[in-house]
Formats: sequence, C-alpha cells, structure tokens
Amino acid sequence: MDIDFDVKTHRFLGQQTLTYYNNSPDTLLQVFYHLYFNAFQPGSMMDVRSRTIADPDPRVGNRIASLSPEEIGFQKVKSLTQDGQEVVFETVGTILEVKLAQPLLPGQKTVLAMQFEGQVPVQIRRSGRNSAEGIAYSMTQWYPKLCEYDYQGWHANPYIAREFHGVWGDFEVKIQIDPNYIVAGTGYLQNPNEVGYGYESPGTTVKKNKKSKLTWHFKAPQVHDFAWAADPDYVHDIVSVPDGPTLHFFYQNNPDYVKNWKDCQPTIVRAFQFMNQRFGKYPYASYAVIQGGDGGMEYPMCTLVTGNRSTNSLIGVVVHELIHSWYQGVLATNESLYAWMDEGFNSYAGNLFNGGDFPHEGSYNYYFNIVKRKIEEPLSTHADHFEYNSAYGMAAYAKGCVFLAQLGYVIGEEALARTMKRYYDTWKFRHPNDNDFIRIAEKESGLELDWYKEYFVYTTHTVDYALEKIEEVDGKTQITLKRLGRMPMPIELLLTPKEGPTTLYYIPLEMMRGQKPKEDANTAREVLADWPWTHPTYTFQVSIPLSKIKKVEIDPSLRMADTDRKNNEAVPK
Repeated sequence: MDIDFDVKTHRFLGQQTLTYYNNSPDTLLQVFYHLYFNAFQPGSMMDVRSRTIADPDPRVGNRIASLSPEEIGFQKVKSLTQDGQEVVFETVGTILEVKLAQPLLPGQKTVLAMQFEGQVPVQIRRSGRNSAEGIAYSMTQWYPKLCEYDYQGWHANPYIAREFHGVWGDFEVKIQIDPNYIVAGTGYLQNPNEVGYGYESPGTTVKKNKKSKLTWHFKAPQVHDFAWAADPDYVHDIVSVPDGPTLHFFYQNNPDYVKNWKDCQPTIVRAFQFMNQRFGKYPYASYAVIQGGDGGMEYPMCTLVTGNRSTNSLIGVVVHELIHSWYQGVLATNESLYAWMDEGFNSYAGNLFNGGDFPHEGSYNYYFNIVKRKIEEPLSTHADHFEYNSAYGMAAYAKGCVFLAQLGYVIGEEALARTMKRYYDTWKFRHPNDNDFIRIAEKESGLELDWYKEYFVYTTHTVDYALEKIEEVDGKTQITLKRLGRMPMPIELLLTPKEGPTTLYYIPLEMMRGQKPKEDANTAREVLADWPWTHPTYTFQVSIPLSKIKKVEIDPSLRMADTDRKNNEAVPK
C-alpha cells in the first residue's frame, strides 16, 4: 500500500495492490473487505449497538451519534480491478461486497488493485485522531482489509468494536506524511536514514526536514494486519531482549509519566523472556510499544496503549498486550468466534507471569460473579452477539483463563505446560480452533477430553460438588459425594486425620478413559474407581474411623471451578 496523508484535513489517499491466493478447495465468485472506519458514523451498527446495549462501553457510549461530517470516519473505495478488469462492488456499512470479474479457482491467485480514500475519526474507540492524551493519530483498522475465507466460509462480520480476524500476508506499506511527524507501527522500517530518524540509539528524536512530506517505508512479513501511529512529540527508546526481540518504545516526552515509561522496560523484557521460554519463541525480530489508542490494544508486532499511567499500570497493560503476540498475533484464532482462546489464554499466561499462590483467583472470581448474576452465555457465542458487555468480558477474559487453569486440574500441570507449548509450535500461523487445541491436550495427556470442551465451551452448565454424608460404618468412615451441578468432573478429596499424614483420594471421571499422574510427591494418593457421569452420587470407604478424622475437603487446590464451595469441606464432630 502507498498512502498519501494530509494532516490538515485528517484524510488520506491510498493505493493497494493485493495478490490473493485461493488456498481453499472452493471456487470463489466474490470477495469481501472490511471498511472499519465507516463504523464511526451516526447511525452505524457500532453507534446503534453502543446506544442500545444494557451496559455500553463508556469509551463509545453515544459519542458517535454526535459526530459532525468533519469528525466522522470513512473509507471510500474509488476503484477496484481484478487482474486489470474492473469489478462490481458495493459498500454496505463496514463491508465492501465485491463480485469478481473472473472466478478464482482452487490453487490459483489473482491481483486486486484498489484506490481508496479515508478520513480518520476523532478518537472514539482504538482508532482515531487527537486522543485524550494528545496523540495525533492512532491508525488501526484504517485500510480496506480483505476478509478471511476458511473452512467456515467468509467472515464478513460488520464492525461493532469487538474482535478481529485477518488473512496472513507479507505487507509493504509506504506512508507519506508531514515531516514533523514520527511514525511507529507494525513491521520493520526500511529507510530510517531517509526520514531522519535513526533506530541505532535510545532517545532519538526526529530531525526537522524541509521537505513537504516524508515517506516512511515498512515491511512486515507473515502478519494478518498492519497498524501504525504518528505524533510530532514521540520519544523513542530501544531495549534488547537477550533471546529476542528488540523492543521499541514510542511515547511523548511528558514529565508527568516519562519516568514510568522507562521504569517499566526491564519488566517488559522479562515478560518476553518468560513467554519465549514457557509458551514458544516469538518469531519476529522486533516489537513496538506505542502510546496511542484509548486503553490497550494488540496488533501484529506492536501494541497501542495509553501513556499517562503509573509504572505498575503500564507494566500490567503492556504485558497483557504483548502476550497477544502469541495468541492473537501468531496463532490468530478467529477472535470473533473464539475470543476466549485469545483473551482467556492471554490472561492465563499473564497470571502465571505475575505469580502468586493462586494466580488465577481473580479470573475464577469474575466467572463466579457472572454465574451468580445469571447473565452468563456460552463461550461459543459470537463476540458481537453477547447480550451484555460484562458477560462478553467474563467469557473472553475470565472463563477462557479458567478453561486452562481447570484443565490443569483435569490433566495435570505438567501435561498442560507441554500442551501449551506444543499447541503453539503446531498451530502458529494457522488460525486454530477449539478442537485443534483440545486434540493437542488429548495427545499430551493420553486422556479423552471432548466432554470437557463440550461442557465448558458450548454450555453454561456449572461445576458444583458436595459432601453429602460422612458416617462411620463398621469402624470405617464412609463418604458420599454428590454432584449438584450439571458438569461432571474428576474429583480430588483430601482427608486430613487428627494424627498422621494426609491422603488425597482421586476419583477419575469414567469418560476420561484414564487418570492424570500424581502431582504432589509429598502427599499420598489413592486412586479410586471411576465415577460414571450418569450417577449423581458416589460412595467410598476409608479405613480410618470417623473419630480420628480432622477434616475432609473436595478440591483442596481450588482449581476446579466449583460455584459453591461452602459444601466442599466437612469437619466431623
């Protein structure tokens, strides 16, 4: 793409040449493009949705409805050809519908050449101009972006400010802009010397140039999107991660928070090292943290985050966004259909990096709260179609994290760690889905796990087990457990005697077709007979008399997402 940007009118002209390969088994008669900026217009689907949902995002609210013609966003396609032939196209909101001039057969490629015009909206959501912190341009979702076509067909979803899905490609982007502006974004800058902006030393600032415009030339291999930002007042710091990548920080030289931007950098380095070691190697040579946007948002090889934050706040948001490089940037599941496989897996990894005795406690509590409010919807709900923003947020961020943390309870932490790394290595650059993930977990654990995915992803059935009865029978203690929730699980029960060592009684779920390895070398474990999911109760005996038992507890590790733990523990009288 070649972009000619006018900072006085906030408009730009663009030329896009796209070579599209049909790797599907289907003949394509049409294609679709996203025109995201068209959402920032009164009466758009994003506008109406934001004004009618029960709990709107305050960053949008009713702001779009009051935009003037000079403040709206738009993307207008002026011409489009296929291999030199004009095609018929129509703009329908945030989607461009295109009828191809010639069918695109399986295994063939075609060249789509487009001329387009855009206007950057005032800062509303992620994209926009003149942010509250004074960043001139946050250029995300800014160009006509080809929709993804896969085994589920076209994904030409209207934009209402939720999630994204994109086609892998090699991007080459040239941006002509006023010479006083510093540009940062996805990819590798090809001409730092031409734009008077070197990457060879920290704290470099742009040199004044007498040209009317400068051209910033970027290349980004094997990414599914391209984002950038521009501002006259950016400072640029460079920090190297020992095992890669090189980190670039772009932020305003504001005395209120410039120190915080420098102080956070060592922790960001450690976060990359942690992710490289624990979850798989980041595949690119650089990553940019850019002040911009309206919170924090991930893009390939970069993130845009608001800058007026404390050091801890910066660390929190940047660590979260950089982890997206693994789950949104490289694995790139369809976020609209599997937001929990991006945000939730991200939260899981971030919690582990932050540490603590039970690092996922906040995610579990968020999940429990939404269940209690009775507004939960299945994880399989399309991101755009949740009734409440809070229900979407819980599903994507919290329940997605709980899915993994609880899976560690089911298959064991070592098997889960192997699963996460093998999943990344197997499915990077391939848009995996939930079945692709669970099959990796089955291979690493040797257990059957389709039941786990189907209950926790496709339904809102909850886990709730109780100690129904503890009694002495013929000098032994007989324990009866009851499943109150509809979702079955394997059970761990810790018995603590008044004297002597504790014992963990492990009851596999029959349809797992196996058992997880012993996890705690310091606690004795006894494996009991399988529990069929059809049976609401399970009874077993232990040789210790009831009078010698101090406490009995279901799930002492707290990893099972039991929605009512008040009935999980008993202290015999």
